[in-house]
Amino acid sequence: MKKFDIGDYVEVLDDDLKGRVVAVDNEEYVIETNEGFWLNYPARALILSGDKNVIREASTRSAVGLAKSEKVDSSKKYNQPNKRTKEEFIFKVDLHIEKLIAKPGSLSDFDKLNLQVDTARAQLEFAQRNNIRHIVFIHGMGDGVLKAELEFLFGRYSDLAFQDADYHKYGLGATEVFLNYKGGL
Repeated sequence: MKKFDIGDYVEVLDDDLKGRVVAVDNEEYVIETNEGFWLNYPARALILSGDKNVIREASTRSAVGLAKSEKVDSSKKYNQPNKRTKEEFIFKVDLHIEKLIAKPGSLSDFDKLNLQVDTARAQLEFAQRNNIRHIVFIHGMGDGVLKAELEFLFGRYSDLAFQDADYHKYGLGATEVFLNYKGGL
């Protein structure tokens, strides 16, 4: 076992701490760190400060010993990239007027429709800037006016495709958009 004297400058092996030995308590040494804290450490966790060969030897010894003690399970496959699940990130935009403003009764029908279309356009542009490729616009059933306006909006973009969203997930009132799309649905 290593012995340190009171007044020796030591470093902690597994931490970025240096200090001076101020007391010995049973098998532990009390060190005063450079920041003024008093901490207890066993002798095996300390080395004399400035003795870099001891640090190198200790880290090599522990790494080699650890590697030898581990059993390699050959049935496990290592270094395989994580396969992406088929379920990719879908950006969902709810265009129900109640979700967009606090008091929907204060707007005319024309203003509500414009707000919904402007929100859809802004979210579409946000998705393009942030390389989001899949968006679902939830618009509800209604009279189909908003859906028609959205289809007109989406038709002005050459690099996207759109279709009705999955009925099981979103019901009948949602449109799915694929950005940076090349090919047919």
